Formats: sequence, C-alpha cells, structure tokens
Amino acid sequence: MTKKRPNYIIVYCDDLGYGDLSCYGSSQMKTPHLDRLAEEGIRFTNWYSNSPVCSPSRAALLTGKYPARAGVSHILGGRRGTAGLKTSLPSLPKTLKAAGYRTALFGKWHLGASAEHGPNAHGFDEFFGFRAGCIDYYSHIFYWEQAGGVNPVHDLWHNEQEVWENGEYMTEMITSKAVEYIEASPAEEPFFLMAGYNAPHYPMHAPKRYVDRFPDLPPDRRIMAAMIAAVDDGVGDIVAALKRKGVYEDTVIFFSSDNGPSTESRNWLDGTEDLYYGGSAGVFRGHKASLFDGGVREPAILSYPALIEGGQTNGEVCAMMDIFPTFLELAGVSGEGCGLDGTSLVPMLEGSGSAPAGGERMLFWEYGEQLAVREGKWKLVLNGKLDFSRTAADAVHLSDVEADPGERVNLAERHPNIVRRLELAVRQWYDNLREEAVRP
Repeated sequence: MTKKRPNYIIVYCDDLGYGDLSCYGSSQMKTPHLDRLAEEGIRFTNWYSNSPVCSPSRAALLTGKYPARAGVSHILGGRRGTAGLKTSLPSLPKTLKAAGYRTALFGKWHLGASAEHGPNAHGFDEFFGFRAGCIDYYSHIFYWEQAGGVNPVHDLWHNEQEVWENGEYMTEMITSKAVEYIEASPAEEPFFLMAGYNAPHYPMHAPKRYVDRFPDLPPDRRIMAAMIAAVDDGVGDIVAALKRKGVYEDTVIFFSSDNGPSTESRNWLDGTEDLYYGGSAGVFRGHKASLFDGGVREPAILSYPALIEGGQTNGEVCAMMDIFPTFLELAGVSGEGCGLDGTSLVPMLEGSGSAPAGGERMLFWEYGEQLAVREGKWKLVLNGKLDFSRTAADAVHLSDVEADPGERVNLAERHPNIVRRLELAVRQWYDNLREEAVRP
C-alpha cells in the first residue's frame, strides 16, 4: 500500500442501469470518459447496491451498514423539514474529517430535507445541491409529493443557505463545483468529494447539444443517452482537473449508481409503451424497487493508479457498504466503533486476497415485503416484485445467477434444501434487524 493518504471521489448517479454504459455493453450510450476510467482501473461485474431505491442505498454507502441498521430502509420525503439519517451515526465524511480530510458534497443528498439532517450535519464541510430526491434540472424545484395541498418547493442550497441559479443545468453545475473544489484544494490536505448526480433520474431534461449527439436514436432513448452523456463529460472534466493538479495518481475514484433503472410514470410520455424514457438493466430481470438483480446490480468502477493496475474486470461479489471500510483502510484510519457491516476490499485490491469474507459471503436485502439473499452462485428472492408498479413474480424464486444471470429460471422446486437454508438465513437476518430496531 502507498504511504500517502489518498484523495477520494465518489461519483454517484441516480437510477442508472447496469446496461447504460458503453463499457457495460450498451450499443446506444456513448460514455468514453467512463470507459477510459474503467480501462485505468477495475470494472466490477458483481457489484450490488444495498437497496433498490435512492435513500437506503445512500445510507449504506455513507454509513457502511445495511440500510435498516442505518435507520433508512425506504425512500425519504422531500418536504422541507423532513427528518433523515440520524446524526448520531458514524458516517464516512465525519470519520474522514476527524482524520484530517476536507469534505464536500455537490449534488443530491436525499438523506433528510431539514438542515438538522442535511449534509453539513453529517460531516460535509461544503455542500452545494439539493436535499430532496429529485428536482427540475433547470428551475431546481421539487414538484412532487404534493398530496394534502403541499406546494412545490425550490430546493437548491449552498450549505444551509438557499441559493438561486435559474436556468443552469444541474448536471453541469455539479461538475463545475467539483472541478472548482479540486482546483482550490491545498496540496497538503487530502479531500473526500462526492459528486451526487441526479441524472438520469426523471424529469427527462438535457441540453440540446447533448441530445444532438444521438440523432439516430429514437426519442425514448435519445434523452436518456443525452443525460448520461452529460454525466460522462462531467467525469472527464473531474479527471482532467485531477491531472492538472497533479493528484490523479493519488486519488481513489469510485463510480456507481444508487439503484437500477426506473419504470415510474414520469419516465413515460403520454403513457404509451412505445415512448418510455427509461434506462436499461442489461440482461438482468427487474428494475428500480425490485430485489431481482435489475434493481440492485450496478455498474461500478474503481480507479486508484497509485495502487491498482488498470484494465481489470472483477467478478467478486461486493456492495456499496464496502466502500466505507475500504476507504478507511486505504487512509490508515480505524473503523473501530463504527459498527460496519461492509468489508474492506483492500486485500483484494492489493492482490493479496480474493472475495470479501473469504468467498463465503452472504449478502442480504429487504425492501417492503421483499427479502433476498445471495451466496456464491445462488440468489433467493422472496415475494419478489419486478418494478414500482408492484408487478409480482414467484413468491419464492431461486436462481443460479452464474448460469442464469437474468434470473429467468426458477430452480426452487429442484433445490428445496438450498431454498430452506437460504430462506432461514435471510429471515433470521431480517428478524435480527427488527429486534435491533425496537431496542431502547
């Protein structure tokens, strides 16, 4: 391991599907900057979000815990004053800040819409962005959640001060703030920067110059491609800023997304099935809100030139909650007392180890009525749903995801012993979560 403490950048997209990058097999998307980042680092093929929706995924990423253990197992509201992630919990920005890191978040937060639960309260020195789950890309207004006479609210903040940037495209503002931060960073102080892009989450907005890059795509894919291209350009600008600063080699960049592509109604034009502004889960079954892999398996890229040899493709099973302990170990910071569920990937990155927990790892999920567990090649989904419309699948679905990555063939009747063992494990895990939640 290098002795110099690395800088950290997390680039986190919103509702980006596994099949929405050209380096993950898309023939429609053009993501040259992310493709190059993958070539200079590791491209993961079995990387999972800890939740199929926004807020819990972010909670796991920033606390290193399963979402329910972080107290966030559902989508948090966007009304001003909405509570969120408990400030008593150790978080990645707080822990790195205590170790001498400068910390910043630009973009989406979605872990509490009140100042008391906002980014500054969780260890981010600098924040520019929005607290709710989504905003209009140009007016920066949160239009949704209007039941009960609640009006739309403007949602753009610099730290705890409301700011107005009408007409500025949110994706480009996030990139600009990130680049400015890198350029102004003192060389002697390491930093942790999170670029929380809201793209390609609805509303489906993109500047014409991005849309015009895809003249041959049908309308339903052109806007999605343009939104992703804007993020890709942003990654290119961030990497270029690091190289100009002379710190690219010593910066860890992690790129991923919170959950799979959405089929929510605002991704449709006039409700017609031939005009769906949605992303692609690739070969995987399910979408956002589903515990099938289409909802939780994500594109993930990790670059750290000072330690990691580029051009790698990694098939080990990893999860968002692994980033916290990995970043701490690379920085030489203790995670004692943080109550982490994630596992450090440093031995694997250094080439001295393989899968977390020696290859015998079980990953668990819970969302609504759904439960799921993966162990090795086996994936069990209970009460599975395929999307936000609550389209139901088999009540008990066992897959061999190595032979059948799309989870199309239900093997539950052929392997009842495996079903019993995995179901017992995930139900015991879930019962422990509920018991922990009611403890004083």
